[in-house]
Amino acid sequence: MKPLSFKRHRFPAEIIRHAVWLYFRFSLSFRDVEELLAQRGIDVSYETIRCWTIKFGPHIARRLKRLRPAPSPRWHLDEVVCSIGGKRMYLWRAVDDEGEVLDLVVQRERDTGAALKLLRRLLRNQAVEPQLITTDGLRSYGAALQELGLASLHRPGRLRENNRAENSHLPIRRRERQQQLFKSQASAQRFLTTHAAIYNTFYTQRHLISRPTLRRFRADAEAAWAAATA
Repeated sequence: MKPLSFKRHRFPAEIIRHAVWLYFRFSLSFRDVEELLAQRGIDVSYETIRCWTIKFGPHIARRLKRLRPAPSPRWHLDEVVCSIGGKRMYLWRAVDDEGEVLDLVVQRERDTGAALKLLRRLLRNQAVEPQLITTDGLRSYGAALQELGLASLHRPGRLRENNRAENSHLPIRRRERQQQLFKSQASAQRFLTTHAAIYNTFYTQRHLISRPTLRRFRADAEAAWAAATA
């Protein structure tokens, strides 16, 4: 991959990378990141940190996504209502049965057209073909999958089986509260896409694995981050 360019920035690349990592990795505001850096003697404003996340976040996310292994072919789809810029919108998300965020799209509608947009993005961007697609009882999923010729893979209406998608909304809800709601559809899409890539890289189900395995997963995540931000 072509190295990221940090030229014409007053602060060293290490500080910029760390600030971006802190903001997307944890439920922190820009002012929180400013305070953490100030504690280490780095005097940088929260507005500068915001500019860094906008400029470098999407680039890093794309690089991290290329470094990820192929996801599971068993997909879970769900949509959740959000208030963005004072308007009612819907966040459509897809995860696999391991909790990997496959894709997401912020849309104004909750209909077949919106479901089709999510599914077409998934089929175009994922490295594997789906073997099973689990959704809630929204009929738009069935109509969209019928149009795409994937109705045989659909498992609708089983809420307990779709808990994987339901639970995956929780980190987004935490960030939504921390940021006092998203301000625009474009900024929400940009932030959530970047957040998903970084979440995938560092997410571990630590209660299911041993301590040595957790250390290895953390080392792999750090190596992926170093490669993506080099």
